[in-house]
Amino acid sequence: MKTLSRRTFLRGAVAGTAVSLALPPLEAMLGPSGARAVDGEEPIFGVFFWANGLPWHGVHGAEQAGGRDLWTPAATGPGYAPSELLTELARHRVSVVTGLQPHTEVPASPDGQGDGHMRGFMVALTGDRPRSEGFHHPSHTLTALRPSLDQYVAHHEAFYGAAVPRFRSVQLGVSGARFHDYGHWNAVSYNGPDSLNQPIMQPSHLYGHLFGVPVDVVELGRRSRMLDAVLDDARALRARLGTADRTRLESHLENLHEIQRRLDYSAVACEAPGAPSDGGDLLAKTGTMGDLLAVALSCGLTRVFSFMLTSPATTHVFSNLGVADGMHKTVHDGHWGATRAITAYQMQCFARFLDSMAAQTDPTGASLLDRACILGVSEYGEGYKHSVRELPAVLAGRAGGRLDDHVHARLEGGNYARFQLTALRAIGLDLPTWGFSGAETSEDVPGFLA
Repeated sequence: MKTLSRRTFLRGAVAGTAVSLALPPLEAMLGPSGARAVDGEEPIFGVFFWANGLPWHGVHGAEQAGGRDLWTPAATGPGYAPSELLTELARHRVSVVTGLQPHTEVPASPDGQGDGHMRGFMVALTGDRPRSEGFHHPSHTLTALRPSLDQYVAHHEAFYGAAVPRFRSVQLGVSGARFHDYGHWNAVSYNGPDSLNQPIMQPSHLYGHLFGVPVDVVELGRRSRMLDAVLDDARALRARLGTADRTRLESHLENLHEIQRRLDYSAVACEAPGAPSDGGDLLAKTGTMGDLLAVALSCGLTRVFSFMLTSPATTHVFSNLGVADGMHKTVHDGHWGATRAITAYQMQCFARFLDSMAAQTDPTGASLLDRACILGVSEYGEGYKHSVRELPAVLAGRAGGRLDDHVHARLEGGNYARFQLTALRAIGLDLPTWGFSGAETSEDVPGFLA
């Protein structure tokens, strides 16, 4: 069996225009020894963001003492029993660090830079505090001092090297509800000060962005022509592949057809007038977006992403849970039970996203999640009083074997930058320190790096 380049594409033409379709990893791409090309050498890095932190409890402060800690597992170390809010994620053996908080300085001027919405968000996404210049607390105007973690990784010379894929990174979002229609309330990915990467919010737009097909609903029915155009090339390629690879190629093409079929229905629903529907839509859309992203990651179109389930201080109405108001108001009104239910539902969505990563496997049986290092983060510890204590920190995936999974570390009052440094080292960035503006550290989280 002849060895194939890992950058082999199926090629054809539609109406005289050249098109190409990426392939999944095949045994023929692994070389004569069958060695895993994905193990540790080409990790996937991602950030999954959900809004408004966790339900409050006494560790956050005296005012928040009415609730119970539903997040922190009872035991530390490997093989911990999940807490109530981590139960949905347990099937993916996530690791979690509890007790962390920002260690960045809080400048005295202008006022308000210690607000959890601003400080916690910037620390979780960039490792630094907000930029003081242009900061205005009354209007909630702020920006970052540096790139967010996804962009830092995507542009770090040690991550991609010379083999930069079609997309350095992809930014996705699910809920369209917004606290403000400007600034960081709309995105979690920064290139630097005042430069945001707006997330792709619709599955059809994501499909068009990744696979180069029209996104207009009228054009959805023509997408099969792209697949038809490369069938001749696919037939020729089949003759060069072993039995397992031929099966995998056919399964890959069928998978694209299935996603296309789902989009034919969901795109029309997304174009429908009226208020956004709730019910299972947030969960279902997370699944659709996650499945599309998984195909792109499997084909090597990118290895970096950010996924914004709900935007900072989200006003999303979780009416499917019997909650009448947007989440931001619900939290500030002190409705602990509703906040608990909403957070559990957001964890269900996170788990559904990880399902997509776990379902895509290569010829060795390794999944995208095995290759991945995915950070689960939010904007503060709790939203009732904007406390940044107990800032959520989840690590999903094994980074090609560089991370041990299913570990709980408790670092009460610990520096949040340690969590980020651990993730960056896990994907092969040999950084002596991480963190800024007083949060610099050389320590990673004990027990996480294999």
